Amino acid sequence: MSIANTCVLIAAVLPIVTMGLAKGATAGKRRSDGGYDNNNPRDWAARQEGWKGRAAAAHSNGFEILPIFVFAVLAAQSAGLEQGRIDQLAMAFIASRLVYTGLYLANIAALRSVVWAVGLGCAIAMFSPTLNLPF
Repeated sequence: MSIANTCVLIAAVLPIVTMGLAKGATAGKRRSDGGYDNNNPRDWAARQEGWKGRAAAAHSNGFEILPIFVFAVLAAQSAGLEQGRIDQLAMAFIASRLVYTGLYLANIAALRSVVWAVGLGCAIAMFSPTLNLPF
């Protein structure tokens, strides 16, 4: 399996981890006291505030950006682009998602948006074999 394919797996797991952080923070609490509600998980997530609410939002955003990243990796590999370049862009994408998630949890919105755009740019760059990026 290539590094880029491993990055696809990591990108698919990251949203699960972010929601796990929010759920874990309520472990041991009864539903009536704000504990996780497995009967209505989306309602529970919508009621979260502070960093737990932002973790739930990062979870959603992770799944929203996932299709373009997966498609970018698969399309670049199918087109026969240089695997080393695909791997580098995929690792940069994952790095951006980790930073993005940290910024989201820390409530640093403006920089978070910039980092999100960097990640999207990494995915888009995989579609262009002639785009010379510094990484």
